[in-house]
Amino acid sequence: MKPLRNSAKAIIIQDGKVLLTQNKDDFGLFYLFPGGGQDHGEELKDTVRRECLEEIGQDVTVHDLVYVREYIGKNHEFSVWDSDVHQVEFYFQCDLLSSEPSFEGATNPDKGQIGVEWVELNHLDVIRLYPKVLAERLKEAGERGSCYLGDAN
Repeated sequence: MKPLRNSAKAIIIQDGKVLLTQNKDDFGLFYLFPGGGQDHGEELKDTVRRECLEEIGQDVTVHDLVYVREYIGKNHEFSVWDSDVHQVEFYFQCDLLSSEPSFEGATNPDKGQIGVEWVELNHLDVIRLYPKVLAERLKEAGERGSCYLGDAN
């Protein structure tokens, strides 16, 4: 069994669009929020900044924690290979510090990551986005509701 893992992710919204990493697997394209695993001794806000440099090639200003999501792999569509995964994800509102993100500037993209893309908030329900639960939350402009999302996909 894998140990419990913390992950910190960025929600970057500008002009009605959210910045996502574009990824590809055997099922096609899918999108994730920039971010990843927390290193031992690292604060979550520092994890978000490091991961954004690695995946979108840009530094960010980290603001408020807006969502907490658990992912318990055995309960979801990829349970065949994810059954022993339990991850707690912390989603922070962030702003880009400087210019546009660039996949070419990414220092350490995730395996399967093929780019970065601005996606219109009203198109989140037509793409393969993980976690799906955030699509509706983000479309409800300004409506955050509960911060804790539970074991959701």
